[in-house]
Amino acid sequence: MTNQESTVGKEELEGKLIFKSIFFFALIIVITFIGAGRINYWQGWIYNGLNIIFLLLSYFLLPRELIEERLKPKEGMKKWDKIYYIVSIPVYFAILIISILDGGRFDWEPRIPILVVIIGVVVYTIGQIIVLWAKKVNKFFSTVVRIQKDRGQTVCKDGPYRFVRHPGYLGGLLCNIVTPFVLSSFWGLIPAVIAVVLLFIRTYLEDKTLQRELEGYTDYTNEARYRLLPGIW
Repeated sequence: MTNQESTVGKEELEGKLIFKSIFFFALIIVITFIGAGRINYWQGWIYNGLNIIFLLLSYFLLPRELIEERLKPKEGMKKWDKIYYIVSIPVYFAILIISILDGGRFDWEPRIPILVVIIGVVVYTIGQIIVLWAKKVNKFFSTVVRIQKDRGQTVCKDGPYRFVRHPGYLGGLLCNIVTPFVLSSFWGLIPAVIAVVLLFIRTYLEDKTLQRELEGYTDYTNEARYRLLPGIW
């Protein structure tokens, strides 16, 4: 493959990712305000605004290799990880839909105080920053569990990986658990807790996979003792 062909291929991949991202976030925005039944659902604007901001930051700050990895065929993806996606995607939409119906349309009891919404926004932002930081320092960051032998995967020990072995999941955990609060919902916590449990299971299974299959990872577990929660687990 010539350099020109390689450049064209990368541009096509980048274009596909942009299209998929725009489509996904447009879908979430539509779900938000149709579910709320009103356009002045300010919690929905904050939630979607934060997601768009971090999408743009990811696009401009992250290396192009991550774009290519995200769009490659998922060869070597673990079977249990496929099951995780089959289960977790409906759970994610359940968090979103229940929270929007509660906070945006029906205002079910118990109601969420404004202060809790603000705390939720702060924690959600911190979670997104942690995910972005993990992606920035780890060029092998992937949305699926697979050993990237085609890219010569090595262990990342920089940035947030100095403190926990799966900082991307830590950020995702924070975002999942406070999404209902950002959207002013209590009942959205039910699927959010399920999402957190699934994330703990995935973290455990991925960590075992990396210890078995990625050279140097077992030694790394002695340097970064905790998988997900600093000082706890």
